[in-house]
Amino acid sequence: MSTVQQMIIIAMVVLGTMLTRYLPFAVFPAGKPAPAYVQYLGKMLPSAVIGLLVVYCFKDVKFLSGSHGIPELIAVAVVALLHIWKRKMLLSIAGGTIVYMILVQTFFG
Repeated sequence: MSTVQQMIIIAMVVLGTMLTRYLPFAVFPAGKPAPAYVQYLGKMLPSAVIGLLVVYCFKDVKFLSGSHGIPELIAVAVVALLHIWKRKMLLSIAGGTIVYMILVQTFFG
């Protein structure tokens, strides 16, 4: 790849990043409330994303062989309990991931 091509790629990445960062502030100014459909999406999408993540995490789990999905089920329980307790999404996801990795690397590996 030539230097010019590399510079074009870097410029496009910077432009895309800046566009996604600044466009919402231009489309939805601070003084005006967001449209109803955007508020609806803000309420519904987090649950939909979590549902998709759960399906994705369990799609290749073999419940009738190996560890029978035990580390996955424990990690999901940790995520749920942490979220009920603290209501912090990143803490819940990180906690479940850490527990899962510990289980897989030490007890079920």
